[in-house]
Amino acid sequence: MVARIGVFVGSLVIAAVLALLSEPGRRTIGFAQESYNEVKRVSWPTRKETTQMTGIVFAFVAVMGLFMWVLDKGIEWVLYGLLLGWK
Repeated sequence: MVARIGVFVGSLVIAAVLALLSEPGRRTIGFAQESYNEVKRVSWPTRKETTQMTGIVFAFVAVMGLFMWVLDKGIEWVLYGLLLGWK
């Protein structure tokens, strides 16, 4: 068990050294740092704004779901009831 943990930790150290020494690794680390700095500058919404927008999205989805259901039933009635006479 100790050997497994040692190999795992050793491989993590080797991977970190390779990432620091290689050009793709340095670019990736630089990108991660820039991304972190960008996230710190974001103007995050307040809890109230988030709750309101979530409510608006749920209401919109419910209304659109109802609209699509009515549209589907209307097309079904026109096709099967009027045109084909199946019902």
